[in-house]
Amino acid sequence: MCGILGRFSWAGPVDPDGLLPGLIDHLRHRGPDEGAYWHDDRFFLGHRRLSIIDLAQGGQPMASADGTLVVAFNGEIYNYVELRDELRGRGYAFRTSSDTEVLLHGYREWGTALPECLVGMFAFAIVDRRRGELFMARDRFGEKPLLYAEGPGSVTFASELRPLAALPAVEQRLDRAALGPFLCLRAWERGGVTYDYAALMKMAESARPFASIVNPDDASFMLPPSMPAATR
Repeated sequence: MCGILGRFSWAGPVDPDGLLPGLIDHLRHRGPDEGAYWHDDRFFLGHRRLSIIDLAQGGQPMASADGTLVVAFNGEIYNYVELRDELRGRGYAFRTSSDTEVLLHGYREWGTALPECLVGMFAFAIVDRRRGELFMARDRFGEKPLLYAEGPGSVTFASELRPLAALPAVEQRLDRAALGPFLCLRAWERGGVTYDYAALMKMAESARPFASIVNPDDASFMLPPSMPAATR
């Protein structure tokens, strides 16, 4: 188990010396072995690691060799060996034996279709520095959580509610109508959409499968094709 945290600020640069580095410590219990963060202009990625695969070289956030892609990843890709072999056949060179690096090369090869190639439990965020975009995705069943909270001109995401609850701009209010169904089923449905514990506090939402935030110009949220696009 690992933990990820990050921010995409389309209104201006993030403050790397401010609140964000400290929020990573809220995820220490998820990744006791290592903690690090990376930032660049409008982007911040943080990671707490529980070392399982490639103990020496699998540290995160991890960048591509040319530095244009950076990823923070929580989970395990079960078919990463097969994907690595396929990507090597397409000319990609690997510096580590970790499944994390497969995400970097896989995103470069398949773009936002990458999650459709993955078998496993995962939540990750990839910064494309060349295009100025952030791509976030989680597995189909939400086995690895990915929560986000919107603020003025930015969105902050994390593996748990705890770091999001520490944001000054986040108002913590209990959704009493959802409390009963949540205690019984740990989920509830409203308007044809199933929610989990993230929305119980009316302060954060769970990213839907393959959801992404990609456009800093209009801050539009790309959702799966079967769902209507919601522009914030």
